[in-house]
Amino acid sequence: LLAWLGLELNTLSILPMIIKPHHPRATEAATKYFLIQAAAAALILFSSTLNAWQTGHWSITNISTPAATVTITIAIMLKLGIAPTHAWYPEVLQGATMNTALILSTWQKLAPLTLLYLMKNSLPNSLILTIGALSILVGGWAGLNQTQTRKIMAMSSIAHMGWLIIALNMSLDIATMALAVYILLTTTMFTSFNITATKTLTDLG
Repeated sequence: LLAWLGLELNTLSILPMIIKPHHPRATEAATKYFLIQAAAAALILFSSTLNAWQTGHWSITNISTPAATVTITIAIMLKLGIAPTHAWYPEVLQGATMNTALILSTWQKLAPLTLLYLMKNSLPNSLILTIGALSILVGGWAGLNQTQTRKIMAMSSIAHMGWLIIALNMSLDIATMALAVYILLTTTMFTSFNITATKTLTDLG
């Protein structure tokens, strides 16, 4: 329950930052973000309740029932914006400012990733590998068709998260290194776009 509460505080804290520009796109992005995160939170709570009902304990880091395991996996993937639950992510990033998009792509992923790290021994390897491979393919291919820099970065993030969760199945150290590299590269790119006011590929000249 504390993990769930932490995730919700994490969600609520970013909403004012998304909606701050007082633009219809920002309002739309904030609404989409809230609805998706609320749905994911409900799934986490549901899986925890299901697990507690069947096992007698509330620990979500040691989920043993198949239904609860699949449900919480989907919930975490939804929170991370990983394929096939990724459709909201590029739209939210496009509606946010560059700085907010940077936070959404880096800081906001740390909480669900921490939960994923803690639960990695309980989650089905085949499902994680399938989702990871799908994210890599979707992120790579969909990114080729984009001209908006924030959407390109969103697709890049989806692909990176795919690599990260696959690495998580192999080694915690490799996954941590992948996360550090991802955060470094993403921060560099968003900062560059923000400084140069690059919003589309045509702005690059």
